[in-house]
Amino acid sequence: MVQNRVEPPILMSRLMTFVLATAVVVLAVMGVTLYKLFPLNRPQVFFLMTQPSHQLEITLRDMVPADENLSQYKRAFIKEYIKARNEISSNINVMRKKWTNDPAAAVRAWSTDDVFADFAQTRMWTALMNEVPGFELKCPVEFETGAITPRGNDMYAVKFRWFCENSDGQVDAKDYTIVLRLESDTDKTVQWTDRLNNPLGIRVAQYTVESVDGDKSNKTDPLNRF
Repeated sequence: MVQNRVEPPILMSRLMTFVLATAVVVLAVMGVTLYKLFPLNRPQVFFLMTQPSHQLEITLRDMVPADENLSQYKRAFIKEYIKARNEISSNINVMRKKWTNDPAAAVRAWSTDDVFADFAQTRMWTALMNEVPGFELKCPVEFETGAITPRGNDMYAVKFRWFCENSDGQVDAKDYTIVLRLESDTDKTVQWTDRLNNPLGIRVAQYTVESVDGDKSNKTDPLNRF
């Protein structure tokens, strides 16, 4: 009696074909994933720890090459700060978490005491932190190419467009120029809670509105517009 069976060479050939097909699929998926990751336009510093501890302090070292890396990092930090301070979501819980006086909240963590105190005097901050607004707003921030211009001594001029939308439609967009100054912690350490959101210990030490729609006589903060 002749039994139907697959000869070893044929079996090996089929197995190799299956492995090759699987490898091609995996490489295709990885290729698509990498394609979607580029361009990488937000520098991010990571600390890899084997035994995390909330009491741990991290000692900062110079970045190599320091000048270019630090410059790119500061530009990314400035954009994130502007968005954290000015972008408004209709989810009031998200806004309170982002704007609260908690040291881990974004604006508080990235601002000096004086800058945060001024921020906490704006109309929008008062409304969202202490009351339930009578309207729902969504206010994005938009940057154009070359939005950040260094002015020396860690001073920067930042241009962005800000507008709001509610149930009645969109409020006219306005172009703001903000002048801010950065400073770093002098002791070169950051708390464990800052290891991801602010690993270099940078703070905004000065924040002023220079102009609105190019008019330097108009220094109205976006958060005081309503």
